[in-house]
Amino acid sequence: MGDFEISSCTYIKMILHAAKYPHCSINGVLLASKDSSKGKTRIIDAVPLFHQCLHVSPMAEIALIQIEAFAAERNLYIAGYYAASENFNETSIEKVPGIKIAEKIYENYSSACLIIIDNKNVSLRAERPAIKVWYNSENRWSRANFSLDNTPYANTLETISDLLQKGAMKAIIDFDNHLDNPKNDWTNEVLTRDLLQVISMY
Repeated sequence: MGDFEISSCTYIKMILHAAKYPHCSINGVLLASKDSSKGKTRIIDAVPLFHQCLHVSPMAEIALIQIEAFAAERNLYIAGYYAASENFNETSIEKVPGIKIAEKIYENYSSACLIIIDNKNVSLRAERPAIKVWYNSENRWSRANFSLDNTPYANTLETISDLLQKGAMKAIIDFDNHLDNPKNDWTNEVLTRDLLQVISMY
């Protein structure tokens, strides 16, 4: 059975991406540490992909190649996929935007996870995590167990609430933004550094 530990920074970056484009479907990939504990995959970063065309395309292929190289330099690997639908109420596994990308990741990593963002819980006063986590077993997606990395849910939800109120979603950059202007840094390394500093304060 799938068992995943998701860093607070990863969770926050996914929510910021969804909040930046509430009128669009969005997607991204998830990076895991190569020193993940046996039986549990530690998801430690999220890389936003697109908010326009979320399907497998030449641009998606190029993005995945660049992300794979970026991950390898940091002893990480692509271990999952996340998405949110433009339909406010849609969270079904059958209608995940860009599901083919998730399946491609699974082909390369059999313990990959798929995260669906529940738009109804992306709010300033969220009382529960806004994600549903799935894993693939024998080409069938099933619900997975997950936890946030040693951080009480309440602290992470309070952090994301404060960040949303301050408009922090404007700072996250996806590949679409990078394609519009190559100066836009899709790695979001500055944002990641700032988020880790904010998280340490809670």
